[in-house]
Amino acid sequence: MITFPCAKINLGLNITGVRPDGYHDIETVFYPVPLCDALEIKYMGEEFPSEVPCDLKVTGLTNTCSDTDNLVLKAYNLLAADFKLPRVHAHLYKRIPSGAGLGGGSSDAAFMIRLLDERFRLNIGNPEMERYAARLGADCPFFITAEPAFGTGTGTTLEPADGPRGNLHGYYIGIVKPQVSVSTADAYKQIEPRQPQVCCRDAVRRPISEWPGLLSNDFEQPAFRQHPELAQLKQQLYDLGALYAQMSGSGSALYGIFSTEPANFALHFPHCFTFTGAL
Repeated sequence: MITFPCAKINLGLNITGVRPDGYHDIETVFYPVPLCDALEIKYMGEEFPSEVPCDLKVTGLTNTCSDTDNLVLKAYNLLAADFKLPRVHAHLYKRIPSGAGLGGGSSDAAFMIRLLDERFRLNIGNPEMERYAARLGADCPFFITAEPAFGTGTGTTLEPADGPRGNLHGYYIGIVKPQVSVSTADAYKQIEPRQPQVCCRDAVRRPISEWPGLLSNDFEQPAFRQHPELAQLKQQLYDLGALYAQMSGSGSALYGIFSTEPANFALHFPHCFTFTGAL
């Protein structure tokens, strides 16, 4: 059985406070995009000499995490603690780059929960799957339904965001990810929490032509200060005709939203990962 974990972008991302536990409160609109990994599971025969109940193979883009750190395995083990799961072979083919702010690992984990629930008829239900996913990462619950959502708290409190799908229908996205890594922990230290002038959920319900003056990502300032080339890439997206451009999450991927699919997109960004697709 196979599924296709999708990437996400953030339409605005504001750090609004610091919690007693040391984590930060945010507000953002999560939006799914058609850049996807592929995840397949199959029964593992009793005769197969595996020392682990979930035998994971990762191919595609280089995956730097160890097997024990992989969120797909953590998702399997999380459910296996509460449900009697059979042993499985899992194959994850990576197309979503890591360290990009596109939620690839979180998506893989959430889609593994969804896949196990459907394949083995666990009948968990979306609200409970979201609770399981929240134990794996702040972005994970969004991917259980992978529908546009307004995220608050640490990002795990989700409400419908009914504007973005209508606003972005018929537009195109271009994503560029340079060979740059951004430290999320360091970036948080450089951000002074504040309430934005316009809530990002309200902003995305406005015409996209108004977004550049309304939507912002608080991670951009520290990231651009440390890596000026990221600011240059954002400007390049606007130069190519983007109606709105922003860094996604804590970076280092940037995206532009276009009225038509940008031609020869990859040629403008040599030595970078690129993707274009319809929204």
